[in-house]
Parts: sequence; structure tokens; C-alpha cells
Amino acid sequence: MKIGSLARTIIGVAVMLPLSATIDAAEIKVLASNGVKAALEELAPAFERESGHKLNIQFGVAVPLKRQIEGGAAFDLAILTTAGIDDLAKQGKVDAATRTNIARSGVGIGIRAGAPRPDISTTEALKRTLLAAKSVSWAKEGASGVYFASVLQRIGIADQIMPKAILAPSGADVGALLVTGKAELGALLVNELMAVRGVEVVGPLPPELQNYTVFITGVSSGSKDAAAAKALIKFLSSPATGAVFKSQGQEPG
Repeated sequence: MKIGSLARTIIGVAVMLPLSATIDAAEIKVLASNGVKAALEELAPAFERESGHKLNIQFGVAVPLKRQIEGGAAFDLAILTTAGIDDLAKQGKVDAATRTNIARSGVGIGIRAGAPRPDISTTEALKRTLLAAKSVSWAKEGASGVYFASVLQRIGIADQIMPKAILAPSGADVGALLVTGKAELGALLVNELMAVRGVEVVGPLPPELQNYTVFITGVSSGSKDAAAAKALIKFLSSPATGAVFKSQGQEPG
């Protein structure tokens, strides 16, 4: 989904700050969860244009990215889930003072575009839909997948669903399974489902089952370009960029 001209104008005005006049141009290495991929891809050019910095972004599932950092991977800024950033701060790998919420996402159910839309409006309706499905997929290490597995336990159908579950490495793989028809239903963050061409969002989980994944920044304790990374945090947490997160199915902050 492309942001509209109004959003582009707002962002352009918001970031017209003399950043490059006070901070030498830098290449900022960012390790970011797939949960913010669509929004960051929209926002990156505006930040680069107005700040003079360049972004080198590696997207992935939050848990493996955290393992990379723990293994010594070099980075300037991480955008992961709350638990991941908090743990890295405790380990001294990110500066706790730079911990900033930038967006949050709810879990939803997706289908192949054009497929019949099932009812997931209530807990009981969701149970019926999941039990009737031939296959259900989710990302086994993704925050949404871990939570969805707990939902299956909570509503008492985990034993019935697991034999037909397709546990995918990432949200992108869940989307591909839906597009090809290999999975009938997919549980994933709503914004990640929206980003996959050929997938339709049935809707979010019922309110009583919903959970939001919060994405948080953290600057590397060893970054040589910490000032530039902090400038990126300021940009991503500004009210103007919130319009882009909303356009991608997320709530800012």
C-alpha cells in the first residue's frame, strides 16, 4: 500500500530539519522485525532524503534477529518486540535510554484472495472456523505465531488444530502458503497480511482474544553512529510518521 500525497507532504515537512548540518552523514545499520517492514520501506526514502543518512535495513523474524545480536552481529539500531529489546538492554547490548515505542500491531486471520470469508467475529465463531479449516498456518517463532499458539490452547482446540497446522519460518512464508492455497487460513499480524498481494484479511481476532505486539527501538551500545540512530528514532516516533503506520494497518506508538 502506497502512502497518499498528503501523507508524503506531512512527512516531508516533519523531517525538514538540519540534521546533516549537525551530524555527519552515516550509514545506519538497522535490524528490524518484519512487523514494521511495510512502513519502514515507505518511510526510509524520506528519512534518507532529509537527513543525509543512508539506511541499511535487514528485516527478519524478531527472535532470530535477537539471536544474531546476542551472537555479536553489528548494528546501530534494532527494532524488535518489547521482550527482545528489554532483554538486550539487560545484557548491555542496547542502550536502555533509547528504548522507544514506534508502533503496535494486532493479530488477524488471512485467506487467499477471493476465497469464501469465514466468520471469526466471536470466540465461538473463530473456533468453528479453525476446526472446519483443512489447514492453518502461522510463523512458529514470530510474536504473532507464538501468541496464536497460546490462543489455541486457551480456547481448547490446540490438539485438534496441530495435526493440520503448517508452521512457517516467517510471516512472509505464511503469506506465500495462503497465496498458493497450501494453507486455507493464516494467523499473522494484520499489517503483515495486508502487505501480501493475493491475500485478504478476514479480520482481527475477536477483542476478547486480541493481543498487540509492540515494536520498540534500541540503539546498539557499541554503535559508532549513535547520534544518527537516535535521529532515526525521533523520525519514526514523530506524529507525522504515525499516518504511515496507520495506512499499513498499525497503530503508532
